[in-house]
Amino acid sequence: MKSYVNMNKQELTALRDELSLNFSKYKEKGKKLNMMRGVPSDEQLALSHDMLACLSADDYTASNGIDCRNYGGIDGIPEMKKIFADLLEISADEVIVGGNSSLALMFDNVASNMSHGVRDGVPWQRQGQVKFLCPSPGYDRHFSICNYFHIEMITVAMEEDGPDMDAVEAAVSSDPMIKGIWCVPKYSNPTGIVYSKDTVKRFVHLKPAAADFRIYWDNAYAFHYLGDTHAEIPNIIRLCEEAGNPNMPLVFTSFSKVSFAGAAVACMASSKSNCEFIRKRLAIQTIGPDKLNQLRHVRFYKDAAGVMSHMEKHAAILRPKFNLVKETLRRELGGLGIAEWTEPKGGYFISFDSVDGCAKRIVSLCAEAGVALTPAGATFPYGNDPCDRNIRIAPTCPPLGELGEAMEIFCAAVKLATAEKYLAG
Repeated sequence: MKSYVNMNKQELTALRDELSLNFSKYKEKGKKLNMMRGVPSDEQLALSHDMLACLSADDYTASNGIDCRNYGGIDGIPEMKKIFADLLEISADEVIVGGNSSLALMFDNVASNMSHGVRDGVPWQRQGQVKFLCPSPGYDRHFSICNYFHIEMITVAMEEDGPDMDAVEAAVSSDPMIKGIWCVPKYSNPTGIVYSKDTVKRFVHLKPAAADFRIYWDNAYAFHYLGDTHAEIPNIIRLCEEAGNPNMPLVFTSFSKVSFAGAAVACMASSKSNCEFIRKRLAIQTIGPDKLNQLRHVRFYKDAAGVMSHMEKHAAILRPKFNLVKETLRRELGGLGIAEWTEPKGGYFISFDSVDGCAKRIVSLCAEAGVALTPAGATFPYGNDPCDRNIRIAPTCPPLGELGEAMEIFCAAVKLATAEKYLAG
């Protein structure tokens, strides 16, 4: 088909009318298809069902002798700390194991810094208007944390190798009220970008105007590869230590999409000094996490190699879904000059860019035809995509058949919305 850009008004009108007629047929089918959030499918959750029965009545003691049924073990049992440490290539005393959600750990850390400051420093909220840098498109729940605490969000463009580091360096070095930056360094949400070695190196050597500046390094997809190889990123904890900035990075990850999203294990990792400080707060906040759940994970996976072996099973389920989405986009939209999309090698999402000014209309059309998508703009601070073009596609949850139907409708919506946009001038 001729590129939309090269069509005259008569051709566009005829195309719009044809596309509108065809789209009405999708609406008549009354489908209910959901690609809104990147949640694991039933098939993925079933991979961990044996974990539910892997503890016996007399198996409740961790390697340090602690009774996992009882209080104690504030920062996690040794075996669980070792698994995370080995996966992240750090030491166990740089790991704090929490509950099922890394997001909760991030929220808690921001809350503590707002009210009590970093390492017993001046509380952020007493210093003035706190600001965070937000690489975008990015993770909407990071932005929700900022919204909750009335933290001003500054958008930073995402490039092929990570955030625009010229912008990051300039902002961080000049404004002492910039206290943090959100990062998803590996298979980023939603673009699938992997930060380059040079990008990580520039992070390590940041010279913040704020001594209490922190890098929130959300390595949520550290183990979630789709291809035959694993992307590697430099170890920011080690590099910051070598650069004389040991306390700057806070690394988060979890098994939320490895075992059970509602009953996983999450961790936070940082310098030994930071971890020691955080343990003091935890001693006030809790008398101990769910150590039996940690022990279940340890018995099921055994070690870091067991986790990565398990991830091969996830990849086998997810790979066909991502391939279907990419193949459908290429077949239906390739060569038309109306869309671009990422083809990630890991993670949970595909980032789709329409013609400027079309994303909200595409999402609205899909809703009319029974396909639920993440709201347009959600991948930007304040839900405001200034170009109204980015849409996050989440292929993981629907069965292949439903995913195929949803992508058909999605591509039809893209074509119709674009024809309408060009006609409107």
